[in-house]
Amino acid sequence: MINIILVEDIADYRQALRVLFNNTQGFCCLADYANAEDCLDDDVFSSADVAMVDLNLPGINGIALIEQLIHKKPELLCMVCTAYEEDEKVFHALSAGAHGYILKSTAPTQILEAVVEVYNGGSPMSSQVARKVVQSFRKQSPPQQYSLTRREEEILDCLAKGLLYKEIAFSMSISIETVRRHCFNIYGKLHVNNRTEALNKYYGK
Repeated sequence: MINIILVEDIADYRQALRVLFNNTQGFCCLADYANAEDCLDDDVFSSADVAMVDLNLPGINGIALIEQLIHKKPELLCMVCTAYEEDEKVFHALSAGAHGYILKSTAPTQILEAVVEVYNGGSPMSSQVARKVVQSFRKQSPPQQYSLTRREEEILDCLAKGLLYKEIAFSMSISIETVRRHCFNIYGKLHVNNRTEALNKYYGK
């Protein structure tokens, strides 16, 4: 069971997410909040696995909330779910400790897959966001050479496009477990722990 808290000021969207999680096997929405202050005043986050946070919150914004939640519970996995894809917001959120960044336009099934991915150690990003991350990591000079196989380079390219493990497996006609194994090997060769760090390291920022 993945225990989730939601921090989202738009009531209709917050309710839709709560219903989505509570009506899907393997997920449980422990609590939802309209602002950061209520979330921080409550101790429910200490029992959560994943915090899904909007950025444009009244009062304390989402980035500051992520920083405070991680300070209070370092193992909490924070994932941004917002309408904003501006470069500055993306990188401020990732720098604050966000483990994933998806847009509100993401389909419900993909939201569920993203939560599972972040819970399993991944860093899910909507394709638009992943593209911005990759563009910022690339430099004019050639990237440092790493001993990745051709298949691993293909997997890394898919990660850069923001694809989830399931989507990569389908596009390459391989199993999800095979994708996980390739990602494990990629992270090991690059000496990183997740997708964002891998893209950062490989593209030489």
